Amino acid sequence: MAIKIGLFGFGRTGSVVAKEIIEDKDCELVWVIRSSTAHEGDYASRVLGFEHEEGRIYSVQNIDFDTFFERERVDVIIDFSTSSAVSEYENAAKIGTRIVSAISRYDERDIKHLNELSQYTAVLYSPNITLGINFLIEASKLLKRIVPNADIEIIEEHFKGKKGVSGTALRIAEDLGLDKQIHVNSIRVGGIVGRHEVVFGLPNQTIRLVHESINRSAFGQGAIYAAKWIMGKDSGMYSMEEAISQYITGGAC
Repeated sequence: MAIKIGLFGFGRTGSVVAKEIIEDKDCELVWVIRSSTAHEGDYASRVLGFEHEEGRIYSVQNIDFDTFFERERVDVIIDFSTSSAVSEYENAAKIGTRIVSAISRYDERDIKHLNELSQYTAVLYSPNITLGINFLIEASKLLKRIVPNADIEIIEEHFKGKKGVSGTALRIAEDLGLDKQIHVNSIRVGGIVGRHEVVFGLPNQTIRLVHESINRSAFGQGAIYAAKWIMGKDSGMYSMEEAISQYITGGAC
């Protein structure tokens, strides 16, 4: 039986994620919630060029969140919208709908709210949900244990209009125990989707771990992987790193 998915966000990345969900034979896109009223009442599948109807589009402005999630039940909500959306799917979490959040930057209040929701259901949060970047994080942590005295620098590159430091780079720094203000270096040029590099400097060699997102489809593929993985989990807070670390450590699914 297909996993029923509800999607928050239908912008530049969200629409690509919707396409990936629609194309996955193990998933069904039930609905999409977006901030604007564009295409409200249409189907995401039609908007994206498919010939069937899947993923009816709703505007956040015209939804009664007290009743919506009970009426339009899904197995998993995938969030690619904004940090404020965490308060909008509270009622979904309370009826057991699992949550996959791919918001790049949360403030402390939003993180607290997400943790509160994890008391009711399984919540997976990752500021960068691509499989590759989370493998890079796990590999970096392993390498640091092997060479604890290495000099480490993090380089993140994104498109020219991206504001602020990459949430993923900050997460890598935190996981490696590095000062975020000193060891994270940002580059903004052209139309780079996203590139992260962790450089380990040793006296006689340099080790570089690199991940680059070529297309936003990578986010959709990661989110689908996370949705499938979290279906077997009890209430609690999870990370994408946990979802792939079992394969690095040799644990079972």
